[in-house]
Amino acid sequence: MQKLSIDRLQPGIFISLASVGWLRHPFLINEFRLSSEKQIQALREMGLTEIAWDPARSSAQPLPERAVGAAQGGPADEEDFSGAALAGMLDEKRGRAAQLRQQREGLARRERQYEQEAIAAGEILKGFAAKPVESHARARNLVGGVVSGLVGSESMVIHLVNQKSREAGIAFHSLNVMVLSLLLGRAANLSEEELKLLGMGALIHDIGKAEIPARVLRSPARTPPEEAFYRSHIGYGVKAVAAVRDLPVPVRNIIACHHEHWDGSGFPNALAGEKIPRLARFAAIGNRYDNLCNPFDLREAKTPAEALRQMFRSEAAHFDPTLLQLFVRTMGVYPPGSFVSLSNGAVGLVVETHSDDLLRPLVMLHDADVPRNEAMLLDLKEVDLKVASALSPAKLPVEVVEYLAPRGRVDYYVEGSS
Repeated sequence: MQKLSIDRLQPGIFISLASVGWLRHPFLINEFRLSSEKQIQALREMGLTEIAWDPARSSAQPLPERAVGAAQGGPADEEDFSGAALAGMLDEKRGRAAQLRQQREGLARRERQYEQEAIAAGEILKGFAAKPVESHARARNLVGGVVSGLVGSESMVIHLVNQKSREAGIAFHSLNVMVLSLLLGRAANLSEEELKLLGMGALIHDIGKAEIPARVLRSPARTPPEEAFYRSHIGYGVKAVAAVRDLPVPVRNIIACHHEHWDGSGFPNALAGEKIPRLARFAAIGNRYDNLCNPFDLREAKTPAEALRQMFRSEAAHFDPTLLQLFVRTMGVYPPGSFVSLSNGAVGLVVETHSDDLLRPLVMLHDADVPRNEAMLLDLKEVDLKVASALSPAKLPVEVVEYLAPRGRVDYYVEGSS
């Protein structure tokens, strides 16, 4: 950052107010690209004479020295309302600060709910071996609670969850696949009963992996015998739920068919097209997306946008084409977990999207001078800003990535919105 006289500012200059302190200026964030003369006037009213600016992130150059003062002043008898305007901006900011506290509380509540559901999912998956009927009943209750929040809602809100563990356990994967499958099922207008069947099957789709050694599950390059062993998790899964006599056939089919491919290249039965049970096609998409975003080796993880791009461009033949297109539309251009640049030059992470306004998500902003647990949350529906572009975390400074996404995982919580 370099120092610049206030009188040389113009729209397009990227400034930093970190030295002033967030509570002592009227702007929503500490670092941003100026967009109007009103903002510059507010800086003057604060009594600042110079300010830090970043040439690399500016889209305009400072005014030349000879232009200083050219746009200032006015009739001597004209009343100056700029002070009142600054006070109004500060009042508006105080209101937004209160809203920010509510947003943080809402995110914290959803994260607690996710962690509780992940614990429950883990206990359910472990319990099927000894208490299959009781575990089935617990799974029905968990799925039913999520589905009841989606049925009858006007739209869905998808939240990125900042869960504490980095461990890519089967319980977290199962919960993610359940959420993603229900997200797609709700978008496809499945009935409440179909959603419950889909959620149940997605939750327990990988139950057979309990019989597969971790070294085989985690291997990035399996030998043919290891691959055959890995694929046997389908059979182990079907066997694990055999004692639940009232488990509906569509649920059993999700366990049996979530690795079948639309083009017939999947396993275990090389089913193709319409022969693949319908609800299994939903779970297959959620399963693949989560595996791309949350592989065992997080260094291989795809960003949400990269995962969607790979599925749509390179793997489209594996999935029901209608459902895949619907999934891409439902997740949106900037799915939760996406790194983005805003129109004012700020960098952030999408933490929440609304199905009826995918282009204006809730974004957590990077600011090195603000502790991460107090990071600014900016709802683009309420400010005159937009996402300028998606960013690759590989091209961002490490400290920015670790600030915005310290876990390296992408976990989701979904709920209905009236």
